[in-house]
Amino acid sequence: MTKVALIGAGGKMGLRLAANLAGTPYDVRHVEVSEAGRACLRDSLGVSCVPAVDAVADADAVILAVPDTLIGKIAHDLAPSIPSGAMVIALDAAAPFAGHLPARDDLTYFITHPCHPPIFNDETDLDAKRDYFGGAKARQGVVNALMQGPEEAYALGDAISRVIYAPVSETYRVSVEQMALLEPGLSETVCATLLATMREAMDEVVARGVPKEAARAFLLGHMNILSAVIFDEIEGAFSDACYKAIKYGKPDLIRPDWKKVFEPEAIAKSIQRIT
Repeated sequence: MTKVALIGAGGKMGLRLAANLAGTPYDVRHVEVSEAGRACLRDSLGVSCVPAVDAVADADAVILAVPDTLIGKIAHDLAPSIPSGAMVIALDAAAPFAGHLPARDDLTYFITHPCHPPIFNDETDLDAKRDYFGGAKARQGVVNALMQGPEEAYALGDAISRVIYAPVSETYRVSVEQMALLEPGLSETVCATLLATMREAMDEVVARGVPKEAARAFLLGHMNILSAVIFDEIEGAFSDACYKAIKYGKPDLIRPDWKKVFEPEAIAKSIQRIT
């Protein structure tokens, strides 16, 4: 039986993973330093925690469900107790990309991160449709990277990722560098920023007199159909007026050199701020 040490099991992400690991063939050892987190694990899942050094001592995989800013310290503190050949799993590429994992050639480093349930999906259950984060009811994709270790170790990391983020529709293999392009580059620097800007735009038209309910319904409805066309979910085309609005509106909204956010130095600077 594969032994898994779940570090940070009582945190926001750790609780999600602990719930999905419950009842699986994995032998899970839960580690949580906060009393509130231990209480949540005890009350919601009926599990007890063990000291970190005991949890990792003979673990086959160690999952670091801890904040990016703590991964380096926690990983280095645990490193002397992690057995040679074990897999260390990080849930985000930031800290590994920044070089915060211990320099241990005898360990496998595996990074896994959820895509979250897509806007366009086939979910029919209402709870699944409202599972926006994933890992509970809605199917989602997962990106995985084998940072270091033997090629055959990828199968174990992939299998664990399908359990902790279940239900999973598909997993996609990428490199750590590619994962950093996806996050923070694509998902946060670009997508989150533009979505926040759209919210500001909605608030602006409300401030100029449009009823909030009308503005929200109008924006979200147009986001739906426009996204379906732009991302090839359906075959379609915009009106000539819409194409002209894009052509002449983009220079007012977007800097011509905006794609520099994907340059290696920009990604590294963003990750440095995160970690």
